[in-house]
Amino acid sequence: MPEIKAIVALAWPMVVTNFAQTAMTATDVLMLSRLGPDTLAASGLGTNLHFLFMIFGLGLVLGVAPVLAQEIGAKRHEVRRVRQTVRHGFWLSILISLPIWIVLWNGHTILIVIGQDESLAAKAGEYMRTLQWSILPFFAYIVLRSFISALERPMWAMAIMVIAVGLNALANYALIFGHLGMPALGIRGSGLATTIASTMMFLAMAAVVTFDRQFRRYRLFGRLWRVDRYQFVHLLKLGFNIGLLLTFEVGLFAATGLIMGIIGRNTIAAYMVTIQLSSLAFMVPLGISQAATVRVGLAYGAKSLSGVKRAGWASFYLATGFMFLVASVMVLIPEQLIGLFLNKEIAESAVVFSLAITFLKYVALFQIVDGAQAVAGGMLRGIQDTKIPVLVGAVGYWAVGMPVGLLLAFIFGWKGVGMWLGLASGLAFVAIALLWRWVMVTARLDRLRNSLE
Repeated sequence: MPEIKAIVALAWPMVVTNFAQTAMTATDVLMLSRLGPDTLAASGLGTNLHFLFMIFGLGLVLGVAPVLAQEIGAKRHEVRRVRQTVRHGFWLSILISLPIWIVLWNGHTILIVIGQDESLAAKAGEYMRTLQWSILPFFAYIVLRSFISALERPMWAMAIMVIAVGLNALANYALIFGHLGMPALGIRGSGLATTIASTMMFLAMAAVVTFDRQFRRYRLFGRLWRVDRYQFVHLLKLGFNIGLLLTFEVGLFAATGLIMGIIGRNTIAAYMVTIQLSSLAFMVPLGISQAATVRVGLAYGAKSLSGVKRAGWASFYLATGFMFLVASVMVLIPEQLIGLFLNKEIAESAVVFSLAITFLKYVALFQIVDGAQAVAGGMLRGIQDTKIPVLVGAVGYWAVGMPVGLLLAFIFGWKGVGMWLGLASGLAFVAIALLWRWVMVTARLDRLRNSLE
């Protein structure tokens, strides 16, 4: 029970932070939709290309979190190594931002090469050239968020993220439409608004770690030019594996969305509604997964195997228990949930509404395995086990999930339902394999401890 309380106390601000991050994206979509369907479509193209590269970079810098947790767990008042790890996180942020900037600056050309409409690609290119500058401050913010989370003080990150949502909305309003004395930049204004909000997030977090009594003794911005080659390479390998795993997962969902569009207009519309519900629910196990990485990492650093197991299993039960409740709600009141997005009384929405109700039955099954694989990954990151999970993700998402989905959708004729079952099968494979990996690794650590006693 004490461990569950500790996980909940650490996880709930992270959950709110995740919801706030989602709210920022929703604000951009809402504002840009007022400029017309072409602008909205162009922003979708730009956002997808941006997100594909951003998520890999995010994984790269997330490698900082388990290392910080281990160092603090091993020696609560450690300063030098913690400062060094944060410093390396900043350098990793710069290292990955540079190639991403080059890619996104040429986003227009990339979209043309992959066959997108030229006029939409041109607008998307404009959007990415202002949005791309948000990447470096966002990554640097994530490094500092990992630092304060490792010290179990996530409230600052939550407060800053909530403020950023408001700032992003205000900047969108001013820069897209030319209000508050600002120029009307249209789609470029939305990208610039995100850059402003991300920069604020980093600067605010930098101020917190500089002036807060608990944080300032680490002097995180001192001697930024000093790099320990061994630790930097260790962080790079750790983060590279995390980035690959996230990219495999995000790529599966992106590809599924494209295939849903090929199946039909109503299918993709119903998919977009149900994936929104699923994404909102996922913010909770994602937050629990982030807390699991910290709690497991602290115990791992303290060389407490019982603490590692306790933190891991408590996180797993919390996440899967929550997702079981979500699945139950989806089964019990599907019409009310879909009704939040669609009005079945409108003739043109009736078919999509009915299809979304059908999808939701399978999305309910999907919830439990999605939560399980998310938290199992966080547990393993806490003990810095990332190499095998990458292989599991590659096989589960792309050798199981996608082929099963395509087989059921097109060979068996189950269409959108088949793709949802494909997603569920892939995530189930990953969840079971990662959980098995957790059991095997902790058992090995147990045997090692017994042999030394």
